[in-house]
Amino acid sequence: MRMVIKIAGALLEREEDVQGIARQIAELAHAGHELLVVHGGGKIFTATLARMGITSRFFSGLRVTDRETRDAAVMVFAGLLNKKLAGAISLAGQPAVGISAADAACFLAEPMQADDCEGGLGFVGYLTEVNVDFLRSLWREGIVPVASCMGLGADGELYNINADHMAAAAAEFIHAERLIFLTDVAGVLDGEKVLRAVRGTEIEDLIRRNKVSGGMILKLEAAKRALAGGVAEVRIVGGTKPRALLAAASSGRCPGTRVLPVMRAATRAKAARGVA
Repeated sequence: MRMVIKIAGALLEREEDVQGIARQIAELAHAGHELLVVHGGGKIFTATLARMGITSRFFSGLRVTDRETRDAAVMVFAGLLNKKLAGAISLAGQPAVGISAADAACFLAEPMQADDCEGGLGFVGYLTEVNVDFLRSLWREGIVPVASCMGLGADGELYNINADHMAAAAAEFIHAERLIFLTDVAGVLDGEKVLRAVRGTEIEDLIRRNKVSGGMILKLEAAKRALAGGVAEVRIVGGTKPRALLAAASSGRCPGTRVLPVMRAATRAKAARGVA
């Protein structure tokens, strides 16, 4: 199975979480799955900017990124965190390589426009193309690509991409069968309860009724895009739970939340009649 695994930045803060996730990724690769790992790192990046005396500003959940902030993003995302994760997977017994947009122009981007944002978003982009042939060459050699959330623009500049959006777009471009979001929460929550399944049609309702907020809104919006783009299923699971990734990658019960595509009317009618 071809899968995109997006790892939340919060899961990269503790060494035991990194090692546990790395071992599961290695096990999935050994089983023959073609994996693309995409990682975030927002909290670590924010803390790094603060140490550098750079103030973070957000607009609609996106970090406004001037040139100085972008250069720091390359250091943190494409450098420290990317190599840390690739190294952990390699030491777990599965060769992995950290890649960023500039490597073989593997992820292309265009700048994102936001007319309501004073001064614009700066070096914030959205994914427009993936060099699938390059990824296939890594998979053929048994290497797991670990991607930072950056895109290369036609102007030669690197653009910061929201990691959830990048994972969803990448899953669409590479025709992944499953997209897994590993997070620092158990799944999509309704109060204290984990929702076991959410259909694409229910996402807007959850947002409108304030059942979800913050980063989970971005994940659900990204999930909706991936499903519309042909990804069969999206799973949102807590990455700190032992072997949660392996469970999410299996065909069995998901430990978190399964996000399912919209069931069309004709399909619903067949299901109601018991027609295959």
